[in-house]
Amino acid sequence: MNVVALTGGIGSGKTIATQTFSKLGVPVIDLDVIAHTLTAAGGALVPEIAAEFGSEFITEEGALNRPLMRALVFTQPEARAKLNVLMHPVIFEEACKQLADLDVSPYVVLAIPLLQESQRYLPYIDHVLLIDCEESLQLARVMQRSGLSAQEAQKIIDAQSSRQSRIDMADSIITNNQNIEDLERKIHLFHKNYINTCIVSK
Repeated sequence: MNVVALTGGIGSGKTIATQTFSKLGVPVIDLDVIAHTLTAAGGALVPEIAAEFGSEFITEEGALNRPLMRALVFTQPEARAKLNVLMHPVIFEEACKQLADLDVSPYVVLAIPLLQESQRYLPYIDHVLLIDCEESLQLARVMQRSGLSAQEAQKIIDAQSSRQSRIDMADSIITNNQNIEDLERKIHLFHKNYINTCIVSK
C-alpha cells in the first residue's frame, strides 16, 4: 500500500482535496481531523491542555477554546511550541494506528497540513502531493473562511513554512488558483495517473 502525503498551506484547498479523494474511494487519514477529535469535548488531550495552559482555554462544554488558543499561539511562538510538543506525538501515534489498521490497495492519502514541520512522517510516505495557490489568494481565502482580518490571517500564514519550501518538498503539485471544479478535475487526473503508477510498480 502506497502512502500519498497531501499537504499545503492554510487556505490552499486541502479540505476540498481530501473530500474529493474520499469520493473517489481513496481512504483518507487527516491529521486535522485527528487533532479536532483529540481536543473536542471529552477528547484525550483536553485535560493536558488545561493543565499546561489553564482552564480558560477549555470551553464550558469541555473542548479546546480554539479562537483563544489560536490568538495565543500565533502571537507567542513559545506557546505554539509547547502546544506542538503536547499534541504532535499523540496525533502521530493515532495516525500510525489508523495506517496499520488499513488493508487497502493501491494507495491511501495521509493529509498532513504542515509536512515540513512533521518530519517524523517521512519514513511512511511514498509520494508528496502539494496543493498550491498564489499567496494573495491564500490570504483572501483564510480571511473569508475564518472571518479574520488581513493582519490576523497573515500571522497564521507567516507562522507556517514558506510556499517555496513546500514546493521544493513536493513530488507532484496541483495548482488551485481557480474554482472547486478545476481542483476536482486535477485531483481526478492525479488519481487516474497515480493508480496506474502503483499497479505498474507492483
